[in-house]
Amino acid sequence: MTNAISYLGRMAEWLRTEQQEDLLIHEAGLKSKSIQSRKEAGITWYPLKVNETGFGIGSYPFIVVERPVDRHRHAFQSGSPVSLFSNQEGNMECSIQGIIGYVDEERMKISFYLDELPDWIDDGKIGVNLLFDTKTYDEMFRALNVVINAEKGRIKELRELLFLERKSEFLVLPNIHSVGLNDSQNKALQDIVAAEDLAVVHGPPGTGKTTTLVAAIDMMASEGKKLLVCAPSNAAVDHLTRSIAAKGIKVVRIGNLAKVEEQTTGYTIDVLLAKEKEFKRIRELKKQATELRKMGGKYKRSFGKEEAEQRKLLFQEAKNLNREARELESYLVSKILEESPVITSTLIGSTHEFIRDIDYDVVVIDEAGQALEAACWVPILKGKKVVLAGDPFQLPPTVKSREAAQKGLSKTMLERLVSNFDRVNLLEVQYRMHEDIMMFSNDQFYSGRLKAHVSNAGHLNFDGDKPLEFLDTAGCGYEEMEGEDSESRQNIEEAKLIMRHFERWRHLAKGDESIAVISPYRAQVKALEELFSSVPNVTVNTIDSFQGQERDVVYISLVRSNEKQEIGFLKDYRRMNVAMTRARKKLVVIGDSATLASDKFYREFIDFTEKKGAYFSAWEYYEG
Repeated sequence: MTNAISYLGRMAEWLRTEQQEDLLIHEAGLKSKSIQSRKEAGITWYPLKVNETGFGIGSYPFIVVERPVDRHRHAFQSGSPVSLFSNQEGNMECSIQGIIGYVDEERMKISFYLDELPDWIDDGKIGVNLLFDTKTYDEMFRALNVVINAEKGRIKELRELLFLERKSEFLVLPNIHSVGLNDSQNKALQDIVAAEDLAVVHGPPGTGKTTTLVAAIDMMASEGKKLLVCAPSNAAVDHLTRSIAAKGIKVVRIGNLAKVEEQTTGYTIDVLLAKEKEFKRIRELKKQATELRKMGGKYKRSFGKEEAEQRKLLFQEAKNLNREARELESYLVSKILEESPVITSTLIGSTHEFIRDIDYDVVVIDEAGQALEAACWVPILKGKKVVLAGDPFQLPPTVKSREAAQKGLSKTMLERLVSNFDRVNLLEVQYRMHEDIMMFSNDQFYSGRLKAHVSNAGHLNFDGDKPLEFLDTAGCGYEEMEGEDSESRQNIEEAKLIMRHFERWRHLAKGDESIAVISPYRAQVKALEELFSSVPNVTVNTIDSFQGQERDVVYISLVRSNEKQEIGFLKDYRRMNVAMTRARKKLVVIGDSATLASDKFYREFIDFTEKKGAYFSAWEYYEG
């Protein structure tokens, strides 16, 4: 293995390159200084109407603003940093920075770490600009710096363990067996519980990775362990949180409430705090503080020395009340966290102020194959033992800088360990797909080690349905073209072919099947959305956005069809592994063999479909 310190030092350089590229992309949207052009770029809202102001958790102020009906799409997201500014004449330099709590097409809630909002907010002509978010990078650089410079203690040991410079130790325990888990899942459970330092779980699609992790979390929590459970995305954290709670384990979900799915909000600090008896006192303190501020606001225009002194006293008392509210709130938050054996958050969310200074017996990182290694180190610094789970053969983390990706930034910690760690636990039984759908992916990525469980190995939508089909458009003249976005591609005739195939298949189906139509190209997704707009219960999306989901029937539109036999980023075979493993009972892949067969991976897939009797020509569905 590579020397850990030198490798992590290079990683910091790659990360800096990525940050610079990310910043350049952001600044490209700010080339023009005019408000109108920034509005058109989706990074400015102006003018704004103030709908509400108040004080939220921590007794910090917030504002809810609304923009006029605007046809321009925007780039604002929950959790993004923004600058609220005044465009009032003579007031141009006034601005305050905040964080978006929630945002939709017309409204936005912004929270500020201030004692109170400035007076100029009431003067009108205010707007909001999207700022470049450095927090994620700051936390990753901080973590790398700590790991690189650790000369003793557990962090140094974890660095050596995760780069295999030190051997991981496992306790000798009686055979652990959890009812409902298969042999490979129980073996993984045994290793997770027995590991003193590191456990690695390789969970291909549909193999019950979450089920296995939750069983291990339950067992460790019952032993009195404190666990921090993380994943790269909010959606993955929410799924884990619900799965853990369903097992009867007390869990707290840390993060921005606006980014948490509705079904998971009951486990957040905000909701749990509101259920505490003493929370009523916090509300009363905040209410009193607000009333005092309103009284002080009456003196905000021209007034004399006496009025100015009264205003100062009122605001000071409001400040004191807010401080008392914050202290009580902090006590209650600490109590909630102390009583819960499991905390869940995103990787960067593990630095949230509520848990920043808490250490854990175990740090679990799920979907580690989608996380930058630098991001994984952020929660790892808080743990004594690390459990990594995921699949390095599905989509990797997004890296915007091609240079940084080529140098190694896109290589994940999980990928390194699955290739080199001697106790990787592969989950071998998949519970999602028909055996024919699984087989090609199994051979290409998992050395043929996966087995389809008897419950799904042969299941079909209806008798006589084919579980796998490849529709070959070669010779049909279905040429690809550029979409509205010149970086994307679409193939309109291929999209129409999917609709024709679907309509013919639908006449034979029961009608209650779940269906998805996916493509690697956004321009093609847009064309498919228009075609399927009136068809109920059909999901249309990019492959990347569909990772983690599944349907009874999945159509994949590959799009590429050209004389040069160029296939672009179809060469990222991990993306195709994701796409091909979403279907439970039927997978239909549509593409041009004359273009695709220039690549070994796709040539082997086409050969595989021919051997399985799953190859069909698009001419069978041709409409001249």
